[in-house]
Amino acid sequence: MKLWSKSATSTSAQIEHFTVGRDKEFDVLLAPFDVAGNKAQAAMLAKVGLITDEENNQLQAALDIIYTEVQAPGFALPDDVEDIHSYVELLLTERIGEAGKKIHTGRSRNDQVAVDIKLFLRAQVQEVKTDTLKLFELLIKLSNQFKNHLLPGYTHLQMGMPSSFGLWLGAYAESLVDDLEMLAAAYSITNKNPLGSGAGYGSSFPLDREHTTASLEFGNLSWNSVYAQMSRGKTEKAVATGISYIAASLSKLAYDCCLYMNQNFGFIKFPNELTTGSSIMPHKKNPDVFELIRAKCNRIQSTPNELTLMINNLPSGYHRDMQLTKEILFPALEELKACISMMILMLENMSITENILEDDKYKYLFTVEAMNELVKSGLSYRDAYKTIGNAVDAGTFEKPQLDNLFALHTHQGSLGNLSNNKIQEALNIVLAKFN
Repeated sequence: MKLWSKSATSTSAQIEHFTVGRDKEFDVLLAPFDVAGNKAQAAMLAKVGLITDEENNQLQAALDIIYTEVQAPGFALPDDVEDIHSYVELLLTERIGEAGKKIHTGRSRNDQVAVDIKLFLRAQVQEVKTDTLKLFELLIKLSNQFKNHLLPGYTHLQMGMPSSFGLWLGAYAESLVDDLEMLAAAYSITNKNPLGSGAGYGSSFPLDREHTTASLEFGNLSWNSVYAQMSRGKTEKAVATGISYIAASLSKLAYDCCLYMNQNFGFIKFPNELTTGSSIMPHKKNPDVFELIRAKCNRIQSTPNELTLMINNLPSGYHRDMQLTKEILFPALEELKACISMMILMLENMSITENILEDDKYKYLFTVEAMNELVKSGLSYRDAYKTIGNAVDAGTFEKPQLDNLFALHTHQGSLGNLSNNKIQEALNIVLAKFN
């Protein structure tokens, strides 16, 4: 019999199996957050006089024990309970009696689920932020370490201009700053309390929603009860959008690494134990980790669209469709954290090839440098461009003798002035938005 059942009539087993789906699997992740929501609910009910202080004390003590139990290794929901929300209430009722039956006063399972998901996603966003910060710090470290080592720069996958490992790695560090900006926006949307909105239309009980907001350390609350329920799905989409930006940077970096470790490029190398081999070609060192990061992160980038297709044609109010958002978003969060971890492992063990641009095949990377030298000597830009272009066409272009290429690139964000300190400052501003 379910908590919402009003008679001994039971739901068809076939219907129950279909409607529950994978919910119990994901409810295990929500369990500690459900207990936290219950603790805030009980304290608020006591404050407004809907339960006694003694009942609140009983509830708090029992919930503390349950909190420990649901975080124990191997915790799973029993087969005969519907979900984590019902399970916690059933445990309270079994253990402390009448006080346990009062915990749901002024609350719907709708706002109970909503607050659980908000709390869970808020914690997940913080974890992703922390992991991304580790990757950022590694990229800045490697950028500074290899800042004086030149690397070919490409446009249209054709040789373009001289770049450097410092410039390449620093670019992805700054990319993560913008990605975290998007994640911070998702955090702000997530950090709002829906508890007390009931089924979406509030309650005639004198609930104190600001009290539960403070108890659960939300930055604010979703004021309108209807919108509190409308934020279901929208919150998940915001988080999905935030992580999709990080995934996009990881996918592009992974592709670069696949390209750069190709024997025809040979810019970077990795230990044998971090690559895989071929069943037929003895020489192969395959970039499987980077290829899987690329694929997984491309799939993560589809998550906002998948959520959009699920929620964009629904009217206001709660709909069971929202249950499936967990199946879409929760695994994507775990996948992204795994990809970040593997990217860090690979980059920590990356070695670079030195003196790459001394090979004559890269001489055309220096046409712009040669042209700029002509301009500095007094020739107009357009005439200098034609002079160098004609030399290339005639096969007479020679790589200019530049004593120190880095000294010629002085503007912010160039070879000789990476501005990594400014990128770090920009990151600090973004990180403050997660407080």
